[in-house]
Amino acid sequence: MNRFLLPTVMYCLVVVVASLGHPKVVAPPAQPCLAPLQWEGRSVEYDHSTGRNTRAMVSYDGQNQRIRVLEEKKGHVPCKKFFEYIYLYKTATLFQIVQSTKQCAKLPLTQAWDPYDIPDNSTYEDQYFIGGPGDMIEVQEWSDRKPARKTEAWVGVYTVKDCYPVQETYTRNYSVTTSTRFFDLQLGISDPAVFTPPSTCQSASPERMSRGC
Repeated sequence: MNRFLLPTVMYCLVVVVASLGHPKVVAPPAQPCLAPLQWEGRSVEYDHSTGRNTRAMVSYDGQNQRIRVLEEKKGHVPCKKFFEYIYLYKTATLFQIVQSTKQCAKLPLTQAWDPYDIPDNSTYEDQYFIGGPGDMIEVQEWSDRKPARKTEAWVGVYTVKDCYPVQETYTRNYSVTTSTRFFDLQLGISDPAVFTPPSTCQSASPERMSRGC
């Protein structure tokens, strides 16, 4: 075969294959979806530096910039404390509360508010289905990757239908720091009182409490 005819032949093959009903390439969306401002659910955060998984119940209130995290107890672990955390970003305050005794620590919240959403300037990465045939849970993957930078510091996976968070991964110095998965999410806040610290926090300690005895 004349090699100068090869591109023409290949083009014809591509046209024929495309006409046989094979899946078409889906163009990326014009902009990220809008995540819910208030929801409750569960999460598992994996800390790559310590190798520890933390399971928790989460109440998220993006309207008022506050998050409540209630660690889940999975079995009895001697001398391990399980905490409740109340993050109040508008006042830059974090309350750390021992679930069993309500002992409380009041700490300055130094991190900036980082909502569970997809920033407008995010880069579209992929769209796919989670699970096997019949599951039909379609998600989109976004990141803060920019053309001038090869790697990203944040990757978020959100459902296409309702824009619920599925997973968020943070990277620093080319190493993953935390990976968080979300599940069992419900829209809204069933009890706004979860963001109110208990009365023991009126005499809270300014020191962060350790997990040990």
